[in-house]
Amino acid sequence: MSMTQAFLQEFDNEAKTTRRVLERVPAEKFDWKPHPKSMSLGELAQHTAMTPGMICGWACQSETDFGASGKPPAITSTADILAAHDSSVAKMKETMGQLGDSGMMGNWKGSAGGKTLFEMPKGALIRTIALNHWYHHRGQLSVYLRLLDIPVPSIYGPSADENPFA
Repeated sequence: MSMTQAFLQEFDNEAKTTRRVLERVPAEKFDWKPHPKSMSLGELAQHTAMTPGMICGWACQSETDFGASGKPPAITSTADILAAHDSSVAKMKETMGQLGDSGMMGNWKGSAGGKTLFEMPKGALIRTIALNHWYHHRGQLSVYLRLLDIPVPSIYGPSADENPFA
């Protein structure tokens, strides 16, 4: 199995799990924050939904200028979050197919204001920022749901609210 195929197999499973988490985000709580320094529930859900496609898109570039990125589109509903997720999933799959294993070996650089912040092979970009970063935010989102007393879906096994093995 190629590196690209392995990433995509993992991604397919994780995308389904992430969608289950995002389905539970209530629009009426989008402004809620667990702490003043935290993202709001809506911001975190949108970031989680958009991460794979956005970051995988960076891998099509040799350098990404973070200072040039604009604000994400406004979200007003859980359906908006799910549509952003579905679009991001499609973009990730398309981009990974275009890159292939040889493209994953190329170098990528992330910069802001002319200063290099990250430099790594594109495969490492996909692993660490597109995937691991995405899982991290999905975990944060599950904690937000718990704090709001919203049932948390099974992620890597049973949650206190859902047991797929029962």
